[in-house]
Amino acid sequence: MKKLKQLFKIYNIDGYIVPKNDEYFNEYVHSSKDKLRFISNFTGSAGFAIILKNKNYLFVDGRYTVQARNQSGKEFKVFTMPNKFPKNILKENKKIIIGFDPKLHTERQLKFTFKIKNIILKPIDRNLIDIIWTTKPKELLNPFYSLSAKNSGKNIKSKISMVKNILLKKNIDYLLITAPENIAWILNIRGHDNSNSPIPNARLLLSKKGKSILFANPKKTYKIKNSNFHIDDEKNLKWILNLISTKKIWLDSLSCSIYFKNLLKRKNKIIEQIDPIHFLKSIKNNTEIKNIKKSHIIDGLALTRFLFWLKKNFGKKKITEISAQNKLENFRRMNSSYKYPSFNTISGSGPNSAIIHYKASEKTNRTLRKGELYLVDSGGQYLFGTTDVTRTISLKNKSNFIKEIYTRVLKGHIAVSNFKIKKNSTGSEVDKNARKFLKKIKLDYPHGTGHGVGYFLNVHEGPQSLSKNNKITLKNGMVLSNEPGYYEEGLFGIRIENLVYIEKNKFKELTIAPIDKDLINKKILNKDEIKWINQYHKKVEKNLFKLMSPKERVDLIEACSPI
Repeated sequence: MKKLKQLFKIYNIDGYIVPKNDEYFNEYVHSSKDKLRFISNFTGSAGFAIILKNKNYLFVDGRYTVQARNQSGKEFKVFTMPNKFPKNILKENKKIIIGFDPKLHTERQLKFTFKIKNIILKPIDRNLIDIIWTTKPKELLNPFYSLSAKNSGKNIKSKISMVKNILLKKNIDYLLITAPENIAWILNIRGHDNSNSPIPNARLLLSKKGKSILFANPKKTYKIKNSNFHIDDEKNLKWILNLISTKKIWLDSLSCSIYFKNLLKRKNKIIEQIDPIHFLKSIKNNTEIKNIKKSHIIDGLALTRFLFWLKKNFGKKKITEISAQNKLENFRRMNSSYKYPSFNTISGSGPNSAIIHYKASEKTNRTLRKGELYLVDSGGQYLFGTTDVTRTISLKNKSNFIKEIYTRVLKGHIAVSNFKIKKNSTGSEVDKNARKFLKKIKLDYPHGTGHGVGYFLNVHEGPQSLSKNNKITLKNGMVLSNEPGYYEEGLFGIRIENLVYIEKNKFKELTIAPIDKDLINKKILNKDEIKWINQYHKKVEKNLFKLMSPKERVDLIEACSPI
């Protein structure tokens, strides 16, 4: 921190912004790109720091407030968005010059966050964290690879044609695709640039004639020869963009950095909107849905075996958050199609379960104890799907208060599943429905009810979500999570999460794993809710029974018996 502040004099600034994202605006960044973690010790997937000469601020959303205080509270004052933004904190009358790296910020995001009268934002081409970070891990250079037609459902030519037609209709000459997940989708490729998602860090320039050039590190592209697109060194992108003049160019307002926008706006007419691929990609085709279902049966088998093991053994032997997490990973690895976790597993017991995006460490690792709750939120990447599921488990907990809250969370979960999707229904309507049972007793949760999910891609993927402000129309083929919860800081946390997809304007379940019946207070459920639980468990039993051993089948029948 001291070394960073010494650079302020050299660059004539009063402060510096350090975001979580890398230059590709990925949610999960490789350790070599995680500048925010280096400077603040904060390991969450979203947030940014403002480091001033005498003060340090860290801004995170409600999922990470407790975690940020624990990890960074000694050096940083932590604020939760949207309750507090920089404009609420930086109210001094004198002008403050704050530096930033133009490759790590979009204009849209920077204007929204820092539209403050007394702040002057100064772009600095050299990243100041990189200057002082002398022990940086090495960047990954593993090659990209192609998805088979069997696993993608639509070929590259047809996907390029879909985007080309949008450009022709809008009379736009080029689309600069800067989100790696969108490049992965349109070219049916995947990569290794992320520990939890098969992201290929690259850029793609696509013309209204359908010609496209992929720009990436040559050490990553040698395995993906294809006649539908050209490949060039990422170093040549700046030169190519300089050649395009007096053209209409569509930039993605979510992932095109200020650096690239500045390169293009000198000579071109810029159209800055959300990349149309975000919307195309959100509608999964029949092959993708079929494969996603397959991945969930495999994943559900591993999780269900783990839940049975946990229930039987937590009272007999020492099981910690880390050893439980490792055991679940071992169950997943038993299937050869499993690749790696789709995000860092959240394995929290007792008070740690109240930390929404908790990550167990040697310092925080607790032993699972009788009378508490255990929350496990985990997922897997398979060549034919991405999973994400949360179960809250009773460790012989007897609290009626906890059972009431758990049941109200479950009622919210069922309300989402049973929501009747109309022509213009949005995620914000569904989110409101999920919260009403907790709100009746003046409780709530500080995160969205659900997020979009990719197909063997990012576990969090828009533009759709089930959250207070999401106005994207829900459409057939979309995949989302359904995960209401409740968190009592320092005591316990509850979350129940399934993935669902939309078919014939209804949410259909993808996740196949029992919901813990030991925490249900049947008295506060109505007949339809009881019917939903029993039907869901019947589906779980039907899908997993034939895959289990005779002993496991006994446990499965019990876990899925009617309430």
